[in-house]
Amino acid sequence: MSATPEYAYVPGQTPRHPEGAFDALRDTVDPEPMQSQALRTGLDWIDAGYFWEAHEVLEPVWLVLPDGPDRTGIQALIQLANAGLKQRMQRPEAALRLCGIAARLIEEAAPFTTPHRPAGWFSLRLESIRGAVEIARNSAI
Repeated sequence: MSATPEYAYVPGQTPRHPEGAFDALRDTVDPEPMQSQALRTGLDWIDAGYFWEAHEVLEPVWLVLPDGPDRTGIQALIQLANAGLKQRMQRPEAALRLCGIAARLIEEAAPFTTPHRPAGWFSLRLESIRGAVEIARNSAI
């Protein structure tokens, strides 16, 4: 697992990280976004509950990817991170709405992840991502 930040930023509850705190990770996106440390760290940080921070390092991955299942999958992860943050902020309705968006995006990417046509990282993580959406949904209810 990647080194974690000193604390998880939660608006209104903890201080925001200094500007540029995650620039070194964000810079790993070029030239191979799907092989970047930013992507690996973002996945680890979602698992560890660093939702705002995960969004910060996943966003540059999403921005450089062309339209397709990888980009849609990263967008789903970003929305999942946003849902976790909203849940932590005690905004369950917003968390549920974001879980719905993440679930829709996962299903948009899923048809491209068949045994005959895998979509790389996303096909390997599809079930765990679906499970994370369900956990987020259940905790928001």
